[in-house]
Amino acid sequence: MSDFTSNFWSVYVAGLTIVSIIACLLLLWITARKKVVSTSDNTTGHVWDEDLTEMNNPMPRWWMWMFVLTIVFSLGYLALYPGLGSFAGKLGWSQQGEYQQEMEKGRAEIEPVYARFASMKPEEMAADTQAMAIGERLFMNNCAQCHGSDARGSKSFPNLTDGDWLYGGSPEKISETLHQGRVGNMPPMAEAVGSAEDVRNLSHYVLSLSGSPHDSLRASLGKAKFGACAACHGTDAKGNQALGAPNLTDDIWLHGWGEEAITAMINKGKVNEMPAQAGKLTDAQLGVLTAYVWSLSNKPGAAAR
Repeated sequence: MSDFTSNFWSVYVAGLTIVSIIACLLLLWITARKKVVSTSDNTTGHVWDEDLTEMNNPMPRWWMWMFVLTIVFSLGYLALYPGLGSFAGKLGWSQQGEYQQEMEKGRAEIEPVYARFASMKPEEMAADTQAMAIGERLFMNNCAQCHGSDARGSKSFPNLTDGDWLYGGSPEKISETLHQGRVGNMPPMAEAVGSAEDVRNLSHYVLSLSGSPHDSLRASLGKAKFGACAACHGTDAKGNQALGAPNLTDDIWLHGWGEEAITAMINKGKVNEMPAQAGKLTDAQLGVLTAYVWSLSNKPGAAAR
């Protein structure tokens, strides 16, 4: 890991660059001074393939000056731009700075497009064709990598179309999630539950809450152990959106279902993170994206929250 944090490689590359430029200068100087004695017919005396004779003509001056110009250009480039270790260059150019300029330029160009949505509520934007087309593009570029292009998610990535929300599905809560991100933490609970058999029994009780296939005997034995979980999931097991604790009664399983998956969750816990988008997207973009995400579970026929 120290190879990635030390400045050895930057110094190495800078030194190699300078040595290479000096070597080019030496090569040019040596070849310019070296004289080849020619014969009376202006040849070097070297003959290949019986009739190919090497002439002793001087190197074209334009070629030599171009060689010199490339060396001068390289020195000028290293003075103006970063190329010598930590030296930033006289112009102060950087990839990050260039990226920020391009982003600011792009945002200035699209600002008039978003200005129309500034006074609209998320519910109103959800009914606007242009807003939803923009929202879909924002979703594809920033959210689909985790939630899928159809927004139905996958294991450990929530389905955004079913109306089941860990932190609440109102436009305000969706906006809060997009701006700030979320970090869900289910701590390991095995010690609080008891033995390995107790954990298995509790797993079957959790399965029984949603009517999933389970062992009724084990479920009855595990019911008493649910007290360790009730602090977050509630005594009715319907979850707590203030904590991001999921509803265990709706048969929707974010991290997989069945005895094995639930037992692993109790034993090992789980940390899930939704990264904040506030530093990546503007407030106007996040407003449109909020409306689009809200619309996914608020279409005719969608499940009620």
